[in-house]
Amino acid sequence: MTDFLPSYVQGEWWTPGWVAEPVEAPESPSPSPALSERKRDEVKGADVRDASTGEVVTRVSTEGLDLGGALQYARTTGHASLAELTFHQRALLLKKFALALTERKDELYALSARTGATKTDSWVDIDGGIGVLFSYSGKGRRELPNSRVHVDGAVEPLSKDGSFLGRHVYTTLPGVAVQINAFNFPVWGSLEKLAPAFLAGMPTLVKPATPTGYLAEAMVRILVESGLLPEGSLQLVSGSVPDLFDHLRLGDLVGFTGSASTAEKLRQHPAVQTGGVRFTTETDSINASVLGTDAVEGTPEFDAYVRQLVVEMTTKAGQKCTAIRRAIVPAAAADAVTDAVRARIAEKTVLGDPRAEGVTMGPLASAAQRDEVLRQVRKLQEAGGRVVVGSPDAPSVRHADGSTGPAPDGAFVAPLLLRFDDANVEAVHDVEAFGPVSSLLTYSTTAEAAELVARGGGSLVTSIATHDPAQAVELATRIAPFNGRMLLLDRDDARSSTGHGSPLPGLVHGGPGRAGGGEELGGIRAVLHHMQRTAVQGSPEMLTALTGVWHAGAATNAGDRHPFRKSLAELRIGDQIASDAREVTLDDIETFAHFTGDTFYAHMDEDSAAANPFFPGRVAHGYLLVSWAAGLFVDPEPGPVLANYGLEHLRFITPVSPGDSIRIELTAKQITPRETDEYGEVRWDAVIRNQDEEIVATYDVLTLVSKEPVTA
Repeated sequence: MTDFLPSYVQGEWWTPGWVAEPVEAPESPSPSPALSERKRDEVKGADVRDASTGEVVTRVSTEGLDLGGALQYARTTGHASLAELTFHQRALLLKKFALALTERKDELYALSARTGATKTDSWVDIDGGIGVLFSYSGKGRRELPNSRVHVDGAVEPLSKDGSFLGRHVYTTLPGVAVQINAFNFPVWGSLEKLAPAFLAGMPTLVKPATPTGYLAEAMVRILVESGLLPEGSLQLVSGSVPDLFDHLRLGDLVGFTGSASTAEKLRQHPAVQTGGVRFTTETDSINASVLGTDAVEGTPEFDAYVRQLVVEMTTKAGQKCTAIRRAIVPAAAADAVTDAVRARIAEKTVLGDPRAEGVTMGPLASAAQRDEVLRQVRKLQEAGGRVVVGSPDAPSVRHADGSTGPAPDGAFVAPLLLRFDDANVEAVHDVEAFGPVSSLLTYSTTAEAAELVARGGGSLVTSIATHDPAQAVELATRIAPFNGRMLLLDRDDARSSTGHGSPLPGLVHGGPGRAGGGEELGGIRAVLHHMQRTAVQGSPEMLTALTGVWHAGAATNAGDRHPFRKSLAELRIGDQIASDAREVTLDDIETFAHFTGDTFYAHMDEDSAAANPFFPGRVAHGYLLVSWAAGLFVDPEPGPVLANYGLEHLRFITPVSPGDSIRIELTAKQITPRETDEYGEVRWDAVIRNQDEEIVATYDVLTLVSKEPVTA
């Protein structure tokens, strides 16, 4: 008998091989502690088959699994282990996860072929998923602090004297991030949800789709065997979870990828409706690709459009939530597009077992999926769609041994392009054949094209192929509210474009309406989805303590030692230097002007400067003042400060006239050690004041500082 696919819960691998059940003792009406056992072959389960051959790969069941216990384990053990780590420490672990998977990705590729994925398909799924880990590792270290609380936005002054402030902070949700993933991307789909949740400090429970769950299990097994996972941070449930939502509570989050109908049913559960469980979805999407009126046959845009359409029809056998379902083209271009698509498929596409040499498109993930796609194709045909490229009949395919012929047990469907004479037929904007299927629609005006895109009811992505900026702008502004992402494709980016169907870690993946209304990826936005944004009001001292960022009005420490003489081990938030004053003369202004070439009239012409509403007369250059400020606060000797790393948020507030004087206060505002280096970043709050204590300029100075004292 084929073994059951294991789950990984509560820190160990679990299978339904033997299921213990309480039995009633004869002398007692209540259940006895005694247990009976049922053999593995009595456990109900689902067979999972090779997509090309129909051979049974594994069986799946969760009968006897303590799902509630797994969730509680994540909330307790998982949270405790992740809470010990800062954002940067979690980010470094993501990189190590990526490296561990890279070392063993050949194992994943071998299994991926059984799901029907070609090497290119597997690269999109496996290497794409690993790439998400790398990306979030880098973003976490660049864009988040090396702490556990993330500060959002600027300070809101709430009192005239600065003693009462407001600020927004993000803290980790206390629950578990539950993934319910689709079958088409068992690796990428898991990792693109895991990465931001892990970075936020939230443990994850992965529930992969049954047809390809064995590939997700292999990915999780590699991570478990790497020894890198913090305890309880990742669990895997292989099989159905009918009572999952009954165990969820406030603080938990569900990320669902699948059909709109299933998402709607789950959304109605009391845990979501009244229980406070966050529910984000990425669902059906009747995505479109619009060919501009200028992109006639023979132009680079026409060629790029056809090439992209065929790629989206055949990559992953069209089993992509971002695939092009509606090809919207000018009426005059319909025949040319049809012919070009037919020719390119004939030239570039070899249908068959991915393990066979030369195969470029594999089967669908399962026979059930094949049957569902063909059922949806029939609906499109009944609504007026004519198959103009390909055939819905069972195709002849290339087998693993190199032979060619039918594959009755395989889940093969040939690429299909249907053409609709009436672009307003409801079915073409509503029925999704989740496979290598697209429909060709025609339009007369740009406004009509935009209306056809909108008829999809909300999409993940729409692409526009045109080299006419005016048409691109008109289309984009009309359709943007109906899409999560738009791709503007022309001759300038055709080669470098990542393509219509490629979600990227730094950009939002999701869409309005039918597409689910949720968001995934989008850089740090996705991390913040797993955190709670809270407005905090308090004194500067309290906000400094909570955020790890110094706030004006909190305690400072001038001391008798210049803060530039302190390493990160010695420096503390609030350490400050207050400089002496320096007078600004007219000679200084003119010297700076001639030396730099900045002879702007406000610095050189008294009458013209006085006529300017911002200046009382000739004034000092702002950059002269910033340069002088550096001279006023710097400690020139070699020491822990290694380099000036930059300057941010510079604002000039009050002009400085000849005869005025300036001084600067420099305060250690934020200290960020770098986990992989012997130094870190210190952000200094810089305030330049004049002789009347008016603020002249404010900015942040960034320095790189050694972690340990520097010895001569």
